[in-house]
Amino acid sequence: MVSKWLEWLPLMWEGLLITLQVTFLSAIVALIIAGAAGLCRISRLKWLRGLSYTYMLLFRGISLLVLLFWVYFVLPFLGIELSKMAAAVLAIGLNYGAFGAEIVRSSILAVPKGQWEAAQALNFTSAQRMIRVVFPQALIRMLPPMNNLMIELLKATSLIYFITLTDLTYQAMILRSLYLPQTAQIFGLLLILYFIIASVISLLARLLERKLTAGRM
Repeated sequence: MVSKWLEWLPLMWEGLLITLQVTFLSAIVALIIAGAAGLCRISRLKWLRGLSYTYMLLFRGISLLVLLFWVYFVLPFLGIELSKMAAAVLAIGLNYGAFGAEIVRSSILAVPKGQWEAAQALNFTSAQRMIRVVFPQALIRMLPPMNNLMIELLKATSLIYFITLTDLTYQAMILRSLYLPQTAQIFGLLLILYFIIASVISLLARLLERKLTAGRM
């Protein structure tokens, strides 16, 4: 079996690079959207709260697979044509950004009220209160659920196989068509590769959490 895995690795390596690229870019898009939408959800402006709530409600309720098909196959009919990579990153980023926005909102609101009042007593502006006092504390609360969200995002990248982007899952399906009797071994290798990537994400999140909490205990 090991010899077979070595034979398959070059093809799987190509898929791994695509999966890592989509995961990294989608995570950046999702985190930016999550931060912006989460902050808008606690804005004093009613229309801004309503806009962010509508976004969260819409994109949390849409199947990611359906969203992928819309972005890649339907938008060209409206005059917007994206590459496979751009379509995948946009769809995944929009979908997981909606879930991340709720994490941002709830983490900010979880900061004790006394911290807000203390910053106000020091005559901090609203922006200073958020940047210097509230957000650093909220960030520590965000890390565990964001870690889980990023792992879910990684697993969601397997859906880009359906728009024929040559990720890990796509390459595994190619190998399966060539080596049908070894289907279990092929998907066993696929499982191990996804597990390794997820473990690295978790490790990085724990290291970041440890660094941010150092000196706060």
